[in-house]
Amino acid sequence: MDKISVLGLLVGIAAIVGGQVLEGGHVGSLAQPTALLIVLGGTMGAVMLQSPYATFARGMRMVLWVWVPPTVDYHRVIRQITGWSQLSRREGLLALENGIGQLNDVFARKGLQLLVDGTEPEQLREVLEVDISTYEQELKLSARIWEAAGGYSPTIGILGAVLGLIHVMENLSDPSKLGAGIAVAFVATIYGVGLANLVFLPISNKLKAHIDRLVVQREMIVNGLVGIANGDNPRIIEGRLQGYIF
Repeated sequence: MDKISVLGLLVGIAAIVGGQVLEGGHVGSLAQPTALLIVLGGTMGAVMLQSPYATFARGMRMVLWVWVPPTVDYHRVIRQITGWSQLSRREGLLALENGIGQLNDVFARKGLQLLVDGTEPEQLREVLEVDISTYEQELKLSARIWEAAGGYSPTIGILGAVLGLIHVMENLSDPSKLGAGIAVAFVATIYGVGLANLVFLPISNKLKAHIDRLVVQREMIVNGLVGIANGDNPRIIEGRLQGYIF
């Protein structure tokens, strides 16, 4: 569990609600289901319209990374590659073949198979870097649906405000209905701007940070495998990979 993500969300909400209370307002006045429906429904509809289904679905699944980040263990990668390097130095590249089936990482398994097959170092790098580029592009496209939501949300909030004001104007002859319409108008704007800046945009940036870490892990694998293919000393390979950690 990423505790800082949970804490950040709670702090942001508490600051807004606390400010409302300190100003003498009521917390209940911020609870407007109609406004929330307009903002959330309109924003998600706009994002769905602009996104292919696969991209949208992947982006919705990826939101879990905000609280449960994907596993990235640079030290494990270094130990693994160093082990492969030492084994290949002692027994040759074919000795690595037995370990291919034990790998859960599809990318590492592909790279190790290419290495065992005797692929030239530059060709090995070229093939794997294409995979990395495609992988990064697809993930970042999915993460950007939350960035898009952050762009649409304030505008949808303004749309909700206008709808609330229309409702007010239609009921000028009935003062009992004016309060509800005005409340929806202003709260819709709060929801639109608040969700964009407290939820949607932070989620997008958090996902991009995790994607960058996943890409670095794959780049380490490529660097290590190319070093093994070149016949570099295991200590040199390990030292080179240590440079990725800061």
